[in-house]
Amino acid sequence: MNPKIAVFSGGISPEREVSLVSGENVFKALSKKFDAVSVRLDENALPSGIDPDEYVIFPAMHGDYGEDGTLQGQLDAAGFEYAGCGSLSSRACMVKPAAKALLAFAGLPVARSIEFRACEKPSAGALAALFPGGCVVKPADKGSSVGLSVARDSAGAEKALSGIESGSWMAEELVKGREFSIGVIFGRAAGVVEIIPDGGIYDYKRKYTAGSTRYVYPAEIPERAASAMRAAAEGAFRACGCRDFARVDFIAADADRPDFAILEINTLPGMTPTSLLPKSASCAGYSFESLCETLVGGAVKRFLARTKR
Repeated sequence: MNPKIAVFSGGISPEREVSLVSGENVFKALSKKFDAVSVRLDENALPSGIDPDEYVIFPAMHGDYGEDGTLQGQLDAAGFEYAGCGSLSSRACMVKPAAKALLAFAGLPVARSIEFRACEKPSAGALAALFPGGCVVKPADKGSSVGLSVARDSAGAEKALSGIESGSWMAEELVKGREFSIGVIFGRAAGVVEIIPDGGIYDYKRKYTAGSTRYVYPAEIPERAASAMRAAAEGAFRACGCRDFARVDFIAADADRPDFAILEINTLPGMTPTSLLPKSASCAGYSFESLCETLVGGAVKRFLARTKR
């Protein structure tokens, strides 16, 4: 007998509102097949009244707490089976320098970067000298391009650095090219999605504002390039110890050759109307409902194996 499904959303993070939208979409989809409940988290803690011997958790969570391994660690400690990556891989992928180190060790292409604490931030001149072609300055442990800024010269670097007051940050070489994203579902890459943001920068606003970004899926690139990107996405999934599903983002200086770098791995991709994972999965024949059922399937199998139902 299948378990009940509790879809978690919300939490306290800059991405709370996006998480609530993802959670509602996933809840509606899973309700077609499962006995599902929608659980809105108004604090960064597990809710009471949910039995790990009755429920599997689908964490439709984004940003702090949901993606940094904290929630996953709490679920593990409480005995829950849950969809998505475990605590360690979630933390590694959320902390971008850690993910980049794992990817580079596996021989996968990443852009050159440096990491720094706010209290030890470099000068604008140092950034401009290190990255003469420009750089992207962003938090080292946030998602959805929160806090991202592009510094194309010394003046841009000065502006980007002036807003940094706390936390861990990174500056990454600005690779000029086309952006792509690929969903990986149980270790297998789905379709390649090209992201074409209005204005050229795929920031938080353009990710979640309908009509501000155009998406082409499957991407109109040579099959040789698409195959290379899919192989890299699967390699990234393995290198970072991911489980069940993830999304891998790329930038390609020349998508025809191919010549690309992996930007990041998202372990709990958005499930909103503008989100990338459902678009990538649709190229492999998934409807939104069948995608949600598939994504929770690993946790259901683990639950059934544990409870021997």
